[in-house]
Amino acid sequence: MKLASEIKTLFPQLRIRENAPLREYTTFRLGGPCPLLIESATAGQLPSIIQLLNKARQPFLVIGQGANLIISDKGIDQVVIRFCSEKPAIEADGNRVTVSGDTLLDDLALFTIENKTGDLSYCSGIPGTVGGGIAGNAGAFGKQMGDHLVSVKLLGLNGQTRTVLHDELEFSYRHSKLKETGEIVLSATFKLPVAEQAVMQAERDRIMEFRRTHHPDWHETPCAGSVFRNIEPTSAVERRKAAGFFLQEAGAHLFRAGGARLYEKHANIIVADPGCTAQDVWELSEKMIRAVKDKFGIELIREVRFLGSFTA
Repeated sequence: MKLASEIKTLFPQLRIRENAPLREYTTFRLGGPCPLLIESATAGQLPSIIQLLNKARQPFLVIGQGANLIISDKGIDQVVIRFCSEKPAIEADGNRVTVSGDTLLDDLALFTIENKTGDLSYCSGIPGTVGGGIAGNAGAFGKQMGDHLVSVKLLGLNGQTRTVLHDELEFSYRHSKLKETGEIVLSATFKLPVAEQAVMQAERDRIMEFRRTHHPDWHETPCAGSVFRNIEPTSAVERRKAAGFFLQEAGAHLFRAGGARLYEKHANIIVADPGCTAQDVWELSEKMIRAVKDKFGIELIREVRFLGSFTA
């Protein structure tokens, strides 16, 4: 492919694969190929790559760790750029932390504890990158990333960069404006609440143990975490309610579709047994939606993203 050679000429060190199987790049380990996959592009390389793709009128998609993606069995027609690094790029100044968007969330949580820069322990064990976490306002235990964000450096789909402040991202539960704009987080700055290192470490240990005993380990059991968002309160006096509760009450924990089933300890997590397809996961998620709608009249909203074509 001519495009691959042009990108390789710009950045010889990049690994570029044609017809790459995307199942190798998501935690669900499902999905067909993309025409071209660009691995481990850096924040400095992304603008030039995207400008080149735009010049070629080539649709593209930027992914991180693939922790909330289910790719169609037929694959997708876009070039995929993987912006994810196992080498954290983090700088701290007191309780202000600046981090690259391709740094893993758990690495950032661990860094803040080890360097006493402030409390981000609730991100412990959450898969995915900082950039993806900001776009989806990731969080746990009543806290979310937008709570402490100061500013972000963004890369637009036109290849141009800009820096914006917290309020411009319009954070809400598991949502930010980036879900509409598609802009990519190149880096982010947080101002973190101060806490004792021992307290933060104890909280991280508690969270990691909770995840170990209540959630599947995606390294061993293919999954993408919670499939649906929790249910927003209908009044100011109510609390957000777990989608898993409604799914359990609707009997969805007993559902399966082909090789896809619900995790035995969590009715809002689909896991893949051997032979599972992405279509199986889609069909099971549809059954879950119908069950809660029929019993409670509640419309579940997906937290995971299905990309490509699926049969209704």
